[in-house]
Amino acid sequence: MTSTQSISPELAAHWLARWDTQQELYIADREERFTVIGDVVAHVVADRAAPQVLDLGCGPASLSTRLARRLPSARFVGVDNDPLLLALARATAPESVRFAETNLADPSWSNSLGLDGELDAAVSTTALHWLAEPDLSRLYRDVANLLRPGGVLVNGDHMAESQPDIARIQQVVKDGRAARRGVQDNEDWAAWWVAAEADEVLAPLVAQRRSRGVRDHGTGVGLRGHVELLRQAGFREVATVWQSGDDHVLVAVR
Repeated sequence: MTSTQSISPELAAHWLARWDTQQELYIADREERFTVIGDVVAHVVADRAAPQVLDLGCGPASLSTRLARRLPSARFVGVDNDPLLLALARATAPESVRFAETNLADPSWSNSLGLDGELDAAVSTTALHWLAEPDLSRLYRDVANLLRPGGVLVNGDHMAESQPDIARIQQVVKDGRAARRGVQDNEDWAAWWVAAEADEVLAPLVAQRRSRGVRDHGTGVGLRGHVELLRQAGFREVATVWQSGDDHVLVAVR
């Protein structure tokens, strides 16, 4: 399953910057969300000499790269199944981040991680919403088994509100924040991928991605569903520590 095609750091940096701008169209406070996740992880690993962190659905390693710069003694493993985004990650991420190219919906996904003992933290941003509920439930159980006692899973993602009026108000708040941040005219997801496919270097990776059937969207388990699945998986405490509209940073303590 591993992709062998590489791209230059310069080209990868260009497309990664464009990716970050595109993502801010949907998450105006994306950098703050990254920082909050970093606050949680830094707190949990403060007394660990060489903490080990897993990035679930790492994409181009936007989160892992930021965490690695903040936590230079930590070791990171980024997991994803998208050959193009992983190529960007491999070309730009710090040396303390390595990658496992596997599908999180595959029951054997954790076999390829090559972990050195228990995890201190698992993190994710804007990735787990594409997992169907049975796959998400299994993933949470797997992660709980990989974490040391006191370790955390920190998930920053869109988490749907089951109350329809509150959901509409959340969208109003989210749209207002995007307008104030001036990101409403940013390139969108679809346009980014069209442009990537038009690049002769990236086009083979886009084709490989399509052949794998990499999913762009999913069922979007709601906030209550995430909390329930995490508790069922064995996490003893679960709570939101940050929110902007329907974007949450949800922390689960093993």
